[in-house]
Amino acid sequence: MFYLWLYPLHTEFSILNVFRYLSFRIIYAAITAFIIAFVLAPPMIKKLQELGLGQRIREEGPSHHQIKGGTPTMGGLLIIFSVLLSTLFWADISNLYVWLVMLALIGFGLVGFADDYIKILKGQSEGLTVLQKLMAQIFVALGIGLFFYASPGYSTQLSVPFLKSFTPDLGMLYIPFAVLVIVGCSNAVNLTDGLDGLAIGPVIVASVAYAIVGYAVGHKIISEYLLIPYIEGAGEISVLMAAVFGASLGFLWFNTYPASVFMGDVGSLPLGAALGTVAVISKHELLLMLVGGVFVMEAVSVIFQVLSFKSRGKRIFLMAPLHHHFEMKGWEEPKVVVRLWIVAILLSLLSLSTLKLR
Repeated sequence: MFYLWLYPLHTEFSILNVFRYLSFRIIYAAITAFIIAFVLAPPMIKKLQELGLGQRIREEGPSHHQIKGGTPTMGGLLIIFSVLLSTLFWADISNLYVWLVMLALIGFGLVGFADDYIKILKGQSEGLTVLQKLMAQIFVALGIGLFFYASPGYSTQLSVPFLKSFTPDLGMLYIPFAVLVIVGCSNAVNLTDGLDGLAIGPVIVASVAYAIVGYAVGHKIISEYLLIPYIEGAGEISVLMAAVFGASLGFLWFNTYPASVFMGDVGSLPLGAALGTVAVISKHELLLMLVGGVFVMEAVSVIFQVLSFKSRGKRIFLMAPLHHHFEMKGWEEPKVVVRLWIVAILLSLLSLSTLKLR
């Protein structure tokens, strides 16, 4: 809103010319989202406690996690609110890409809210059925995928990391591929959200990485220099990713060990969906496997564990997802979290290097 309202006045007030610069709006989107999340978190946590919206801990998880039962959950509502408000302030809200990512946040947020609410209502650790959750996610992601496919001039070619001349064209198959990216990332973040601060850390790292990617693909000169697709208007998603960074940082202050609040599915599902949607917009879908490498490892560990147990009757890991395996090996929770943050940072640096190494 600031961009549309204030920038047109720069001819009369030269100081307002700063709203023209994407870098300025990226920085202040992050700061604004952080302040909103940081300031509103304490009263929200208090309200969640008063309403009795506490986390239900799975009995099949590590036994020492039972002491976390009753910790306020659904803190993801604060993240979504902070991101949306900051984005509306600082992004060009006439940009369709911005609205698509916000649609992903809201749509998947509603799915997560329903899941969390049912868990609390029933007083158990299970909410929506797997099929119910998956169908709702696919419905939202399919709408986004169809929009991209129907958009004039939008390419269905894939940008493959490290390869500049190999760009396979998926054609109509791009629609289910986009759905897979968005839904897959959403659920991978959700599976990672099992320890204090574990999921939000890699989200912070990934949001920075995709803010850089979004800025690059939306800048004609930079994209031509890096030999990556130029997507007009895509630079605005960097503002939204900066808001995700700021809001997540503000939330982490209260989610770090020992957590005062959990994000719940209402936070993890939409954050993953937003990252997936930005990956699709920026035409760097496959790069998400590197940027979100921690999420991929967590999801793959669950898949392999289930397949191994059903086919052989044996488990590969002491417990899945992967972070519980490390806990069962004797690693303390903060050590697991910080080490996986380090892995996330290294993988994001590697992913950004692929923009040049082609």
